[in-house]
Amino acid sequence: MEFPADNFEEYLRARSGRLVRIAYLLTGDRARAEDLLQTVLLKVWPRWTRLAERGDPEAYLHRCLVNTMLTARWRRRVGEVALSDVDPAAPADADVETRLVVLRALARLPVRQRLTVVLRHLEDLSEPEVAERMGCTVGTVKSQNAKAMAALRRDLSLLGLKSGGSS
Repeated sequence: MEFPADNFEEYLRARSGRLVRIAYLLTGDRARAEDLLQTVLLKVWPRWTRLAERGDPEAYLHRCLVNTMLTARWRRRVGEVALSDVDPAAPADADVETRLVVLRALARLPVRQRLTVVLRHLEDLSEPEVAERMGCTVGTVKSQNAKAMAALRRDLSLLGLKSGGSS
């Protein structure tokens, strides 16, 4: 995708829904997702032209989302996040109940495992891309992904849902 180097607003109009969805999947809460994204966008805006000229500002945005999410200010030490609403940007092919069950299972994962699942499977990034955006090794991505997928399969099977795909 071409990124308008001189127009941050145009980029946001085109990509904000996807960025909010990523932040929502990372935080498990719409308000926290919007706050997280707003914090990241404030960091990125002064550097926008330079980032867009390099060709892939979205990679930098993902890295900022990850780093900001990992800071103590954004972490929540709660085993389960209450999901009071369904993300309107979420795909419409799954029924609401199934989507909520999956989101709750995702919210129960430790932060780094949740980041790995969101970036690897929901954003369809390669393992090296996830490693770069999380600031870790490919081996760590593989390990976090394996643990996360096992936990998700266990949670979903306990709830009577079949998990599809492989890790």
